[in-house]
Amino acid sequence: MGGLAAEPATTTVVRLMDGAAVAFEVLGAAVLVIGLVWSVVLSARVWLATGRGREGYQTLRETFGGTLLLAIEVLVAADLLRTIAVEPTLQNVAILGLIVVIRTFLSFSLEIEIDGVPPWRRALTSGPERMAAAAVRARDRTRAASD
Repeated sequence: MGGLAAEPATTTVVRLMDGAAVAFEVLGAAVLVIGLVWSVVLSARVWLATGRGREGYQTLRETFGGTLLLAIEVLVAADLLRTIAVEPTLQNVAILGLIVVIRTFLSFSLEIEIDGVPPWRRALTSGPERMAAAAVRARDRTRAASD
């Protein structure tokens, strides 16, 4: 009987963790969609305020790059939850390892693309910090153009 009582509790935990993983996946998708819209609006404002498409494009690259980095971090959390808490099989752990390697490579590539230098050549920052810094630069560009 002890095994029967433990099974529903385990099933409940697995369901909760699977739900949490799905929530992180939805959050990651929302970050991408909202971040894209925000990046386009911000870059359009810079472009219209300065009259220079290059600055608008640079703002778009910086803000959406930060959005991608943040979304990657959230989606890795979803994969971790699903693999470790829901189905911790050797095959799933191997798949998670591959996903983390691929996403790490993507993050690394994005950071170099945004900053123009490897990450070890600058202070450590994350996706949200990049987005905030890009927003401040966009605001400053907009103000400078209107003065």
